[in-house]
Amino acid sequence: MAVGLLPRPHRFDVSIAVAGLLGGVAMWALGLHTSGSGLLPASWGLIPLAVTAGMELLRRTRPQFALVVGALALTFDMLTPGNAATIIMFTDLAYAAVLYGTPAAARRIPVITGLISVAVMLGFLIWWRNPQALFVGLGAGIVSFGPAATGALVRNHREAAEAARLRAEQTALLAEMDRVQAVTAERARMARELHDMVANHLSAIAIHSTAALSLDDPRTSQDALAVIRENSVAGLNEMRRLIGILRDGSGDLEPAAAPTLDGLDALVAGARANGLDVGLDTTHGKLPAPVELAAYRIVQESLTNALKHASPGRVSVALTQRDGVLDVRVTSPYGDREGPRAPGSGAGLVGMRERVALLGGTFEAAPEDSPDGKIWAVRATLPVSDTPQGDPT
Repeated sequence: MAVGLLPRPHRFDVSIAVAGLLGGVAMWALGLHTSGSGLLPASWGLIPLAVTAGMELLRRTRPQFALVVGALALTFDMLTPGNAATIIMFTDLAYAAVLYGTPAAARRIPVITGLISVAVMLGFLIWWRNPQALFVGLGAGIVSFGPAATGALVRNHREAAEAARLRAEQTALLAEMDRVQAVTAERARMARELHDMVANHLSAIAIHSTAALSLDDPRTSQDALAVIRENSVAGLNEMRRLIGILRDGSGDLEPAAAPTLDGLDALVAGARANGLDVGLDTTHGKLPAPVELAAYRIVQESLTNALKHASPGRVSVALTQRDGVLDVRVTSPYGDREGPRAPGSGAGLVGMRERVALLGGTFEAAPEDSPDGKIWAVRATLPVSDTPQGDPT
């Protein structure tokens, strides 16, 4: 069970361990040593060689433990004539301990090995009282501090590359989120525009076609067919305009200009032709284009809803500019109506509320009591100055 708890060594680590062990044994067999003498026989040098080779198997999975044991083995190797393979494998353990160890160990090991190298140099300098002791400190630095510093440099480069990769992934993710949001916003804008442009005409067509089918009167049917044709042509024109907006610049059809409040008279005339009794009262000056378009669409949708749902009676449209805002108010009789009516989805109120919110205004739509009875009132307050840079379309 204990063997099963040991981490499985990496294939590259196994290769290093085997090569170091075989190379060290070959050097010992040929009598190649790092020093001419030692307190222990040369055969004792095989022990630190084997231990260091075993620690190479843990250089990636247990790097700090491998370095500590490798340091003890190197100290023992100094009591023998020495083996170059043991020293080389220890330098690799120092490098791996910084590269694969914890962040704290990666910061401390280069400092500790540097201090040890300086301490060794000063100790031998004081003991020998000979400048050649500097070479002992230099050797200690090459064996310990050099690999540790190299490991720190490689680790820093890897961490910087990983951080750059993560930043690139985050940037790509944010760009994708922005793209999805932009697509969603564009789809919502297109849905509002399509609804506002076509709903009015389709509602008139639905109501008049129902009337023509339910009333057995040639004159009424003729009038209804005339209104249906007029609204069909107008709806097709609006659809062509929307398609022109969606076309790219290479198309030969240019999109028509967005409607303005100058077109309210024609809009009201069309509502009257569809059977509504509409009164129009406008008092305003020059307005920003987004405000004009939003006000036009609110009036258009309100007249469409009145055509579909309002009871017989007067429909009033009033636009008033005051105190830096444009007040749009549309009222229609509220209550049960007789005769044909077109189905509604509720998207019109949602679209009007979204348009007003994009401009930073307020919107209300609810039944109210009036001297003439219960009415349905739509009111929107659109800021004329400091209009947010939204696209109300």
